[in-house]
Amino acid sequence: MKRAASLIAIALSLSAAPLLAQESTGDAPPPSDGEAATTTGARGQVYVPADFARYAPKNARDMLVQVPGFSIRDSDEVRGLGQATGNVLFNGARPSTKADSIDTLLTRIPATAVERIEIVDGATLDLPGLSGQVANVVFRADNFSGQFSWKPEFRPHYTDPLFTRGDISVSGRKGEIEYEVGLSNDNSSRSGAGGGTVITDGAGTVIERRKDIWNTHYDTPKLSGRLTWDPAGAAIGHLGAHYQREWYHYDEDGYWTSPTGPDRVRTIRTTEDTWNYELSGDFQFALGPGKLKLIALRSFSHEPYSQEVVLAPVDGSPATGDRFTQVGDVGETIGRGEYQWKMLGGDWQWSAEAAFNRLGNVARLYTLDPAGDFVELPFPEGTGGVSEDRYESLLSFGRTLAPNLSVQLVGGAEYSTLTQTGMNGLERSFFRPKGSLTLAWTPETGIDLSLKIKREVQQLDFYDFLARAFLGDGNNNSGNNELRPQQDWRYEFEANMSLGIWGSTKVQLVYVDAEDFVDIVPVAGGESVGNIPKASAAAVVVSATINLDPAGLKGMKIDASVDLETSSLIDPFTGEKRSWSGFEDRSANFSLRHDIPASDWAWGVAADYGHYQPNYRRNEANRTWEGPVFASIFVENKDVMGLTVRATFANAINARSRRERTVYEGLRGASAVLFHESRDRLIGPIFAFSVRGKF
Repeated sequence: MKRAASLIAIALSLSAAPLLAQESTGDAPPPSDGEAATTTGARGQVYVPADFARYAPKNARDMLVQVPGFSIRDSDEVRGLGQATGNVLFNGARPSTKADSIDTLLTRIPATAVERIEIVDGATLDLPGLSGQVANVVFRADNFSGQFSWKPEFRPHYTDPLFTRGDISVSGRKGEIEYEVGLSNDNSSRSGAGGGTVITDGAGTVIERRKDIWNTHYDTPKLSGRLTWDPAGAAIGHLGAHYQREWYHYDEDGYWTSPTGPDRVRTIRTTEDTWNYELSGDFQFALGPGKLKLIALRSFSHEPYSQEVVLAPVDGSPATGDRFTQVGDVGETIGRGEYQWKMLGGDWQWSAEAAFNRLGNVARLYTLDPAGDFVELPFPEGTGGVSEDRYESLLSFGRTLAPNLSVQLVGGAEYSTLTQTGMNGLERSFFRPKGSLTLAWTPETGIDLSLKIKREVQQLDFYDFLARAFLGDGNNNSGNNELRPQQDWRYEFEANMSLGIWGSTKVQLVYVDAEDFVDIVPVAGGESVGNIPKASAAAVVVSATINLDPAGLKGMKIDASVDLETSSLIDPFTGEKRSWSGFEDRSANFSLRHDIPASDWAWGVAADYGHYQPNYRRNEANRTWEGPVFASIFVENKDVMGLTVRATFANAINARSRRERTVYEGLRGASAVLFHESRDRLIGPIFAFSVRGKF
């Protein structure tokens, strides 16, 4: 279960080490700094296109990743639209889409359209919810332009070549209308690993050896477009849409041997062939003493899933196996209004939002009979519907207390009704206060401090209400109609300090106090996703960008970060204190980039380290990781007939795919060990290329 690891990554806004056996490397350059900022002031720094000339950027993302000490943070997966999150604005506004990542939106803005990038503290802006360093990308597309990229990847072991990753987009303006259209398959991947697994009993005796090989094919082509109407005056409107297909196929083949039984062949076949769309729009106009912004969004996803596991003795004995299928339809409809005005020396905003989320799911479970046919088993607890109707209202006030000190207060509440249909249907209603306090202080030029205290409610995964089988490990969730949204108190402190011509450094301190923490818990009939009353986590992150020009190494810079985290909860099965499931408790990242002066060439190296805690169920502890250190090197030419061409050699020091899993006869830690699984699989080197250009 990866919920806790992904949750803390969002909650703490930290970067995890890349899982190279499962994810594509892409061609994103390591973050690096540009030349000295054009302007530095009490409210932040301003960078203009000339500051990024040595990188030959093709789009706004190429520019932003070179800003010293700044790391792009995507918008959080919040309930509904909520207040602004993430740390990138576009012409002073946040995007009204939930489907496009910040990277995707930045990639579609041609470098020639960018006028400047402003780095400011979020608490000084009139957009409630922001804190810490925020980048405002100011751009205007006056002429038609297009850009494209192609990013093939090759691995010598277990994995098919990837030729389909790339994107193409065009943008421009005609009168008062600005447009963007793009087709992207940037998230596609081909991945795999293979190697041995040793199974031992509680006494350490080998009872089975396995040789498994797996690979995946993943493609996610998305066609999307966006229109901006920007007439003279205060009014402005946006309209966006996308349609996407996703194809995910996972195949695993294994040969298992045992000293006490026949050799066996196991196959796993998993498919997820889905489609989704999103329609969104917003319109802002002057009204009375302020301005009103109306936002609407509709999204829908059709999500069929199938997994089949078959274990066949090579001596011809009858095979055993299972199949699990489900077809889910997920929809979200949101209407939101935001009214902003100035009063009492500050910026006010009143927002109201209605969000309606729906899941309809049909799940089936089968077993393989001796004749080789899959026979359906009763599985009513996997079929049903889940819906949530949620209404939220917040009032915010922000003002400058002194030339270098700002404060922002947000207060309000949400009221929601959760309804589950099907087996053990249940309806419940909740009222929850929400809000935040943010302070931003610039004690002197080059030092920015921010403190944020926030009360928030997390979004639920509606599939967790229903039963589900995980055939690969022989586990299942029973379903839980008592599941409640998690609530967090979150405390964040961020200090950014300029090192002048040497670069910049950042320190982040974060503490999360969670109520109704979501994890695997005991329920009637077994175990399932549920709530733990209290949980906590904390992190210290230190990062820096060091420009080596002053040391005589022209064009060279270093980015580095160290992340130390801890988490705690009371295990719902054993009553003992432990970490969050799948929690990344430490990581480190290092990259060096050298843009060779008076040439079009650049090269760089990078290394990433990550350490994860186990995932826990009633009768098992399962730690799965890759690495622990991934390293890569790249060479880039920024003008090959006008194109930027890069070659990357990734996983250069042979990081591997590992697993240590202990399964008990009964309650974990209180009963005898049934078996221990130790896995070591080869990933192998990864050769990636990219060609990027414009037209």
